[in-house]
Amino acid sequence: MNPVSGSDPAGDGVWPAHSVVGRLTRAGQRLRQADRRRPWVLDVAVIAVMFLMFCLPDLVPHEDDPGPDRLLQTFTHLPAVATVALQAGLLLPLLLRRRAPSAALALVAAVFVVQWSLGVFLRADIALLVALYSVALHGRLRRLPWACAAVVTLSLPVAARVSRATGAVSLWEALFFLLSAVTAAVALGLTVRIRRAQLAGLRDRAARLEVERDQRSKLAAATERARVAREMHDIIGHNLSVIITLADGGAYAADGSPERSKQALQLVGDAGRQALGELRRMVGVLRERADAPDLNPQPGIADLEQLCTRFRAAGPDVVYRSAGDLDTLDRGVQLMAYRIVQEALTNTLKHAGPRTRIDVLVAAADAELRVRVQDTGRPDGTGRLEPPAEEGHGLAGMRERAALYGGTVAAGPAPSGGWAVQAVLDITPLPGVAGGAA
Repeated sequence: MNPVSGSDPAGDGVWPAHSVVGRLTRAGQRLRQADRRRPWVLDVAVIAVMFLMFCLPDLVPHEDDPGPDRLLQTFTHLPAVATVALQAGLLLPLLLRRRAPSAALALVAAVFVVQWSLGVFLRADIALLVALYSVALHGRLRRLPWACAAVVTLSLPVAARVSRATGAVSLWEALFFLLSAVTAAVALGLTVRIRRAQLAGLRDRAARLEVERDQRSKLAAATERARVAREMHDIIGHNLSVIITLADGGAYAADGSPERSKQALQLVGDAGRQALGELRRMVGVLRERADAPDLNPQPGIADLEQLCTRFRAAGPDVVYRSAGDLDTLDRGVQLMAYRIVQEALTNTLKHAGPRTRIDVLVAAADAELRVRVQDTGRPDGTGRLEPPAEEGHGLAGMRERAALYGGTVAAGPAPSGGWAVQAVLDITPLPGVAGGAA
């Protein structure tokens, strides 16, 4: 058996049935599409089919022979014109069965009453059940009980009339048949209505899920862009600030102290190579390639001493102190602390210059990790005296990093002069935040 093509050499009939269902489903979809484009075509087609099936037999002369036509001989026979008029009165209101189903049922019921008051039996009376089906499918549900009551009320005298005319069918049998037909029409209409409502709900849910998926993708992309922007700012901004300061110092000492200038150039090269290496590692992580990129562990609190040493080479007097059990902290918290200190030192070097003193304190106590970076400002007393009107990328990045661990960052002028950055981080990371993910 080939399950792809749906063939069934054994002839068990399972796969052909599935293919028939598929063809019927596709045909139904094409019919619904055509109906949406030209709804009047289907309404006219329904009336045409009903005329061929139920009206033409009543227009053909009846012969005196046993069979279902004998029932017709016990009722009044009208001229063909009158018969066609009654049939038209029963069928034409069905053109409104989808736009105004209650009105269509009322018109059909009125003609139905006129017809039976004349004692005429017409096969086109099936239009009453079609109109009731349309009310159950397209109409307001609060009107359906009244429509059912009206149809049942009209069926009672019809059942009695048919029972007396035939003699072979009791009143209860005729009434049971008519009520079964009414129940079937209502049940079919409600079933189709519920099915359409379920399909509409599924389509609406699928559309909402697609929108939510796109929104989640955009949010994830924006979050990833923000994370990459923070990392790029930390890597490039920090190293460029050190390189610029070293280059300025080397140029200043080129004439008076060539050895100091040479040392500064070497430090510039080391800082540039470090920045290039970190940049390559980040690009390697972002780039989709088969081979794994060259990865190194993310920096932590243990690397702060080396970070301060690099800044001392640029000129500032950096004093680093630590307190508490810092080595056992979560790697994500350690990375947060390292990046905050790195950004604060970079800003100090940029605004206060190389001839300043920087005190760095990292202390863990009372389920909190406190980070403070304070400088003494420029020797001439100039520098940052007031917070900027708008936060730069560095301070905003520090706040975002601290917020990931339920922390806060405050930056502003220190009481003793200079500038201070203070951060408080929760030692226990938030659920679902992986260390080093930031």
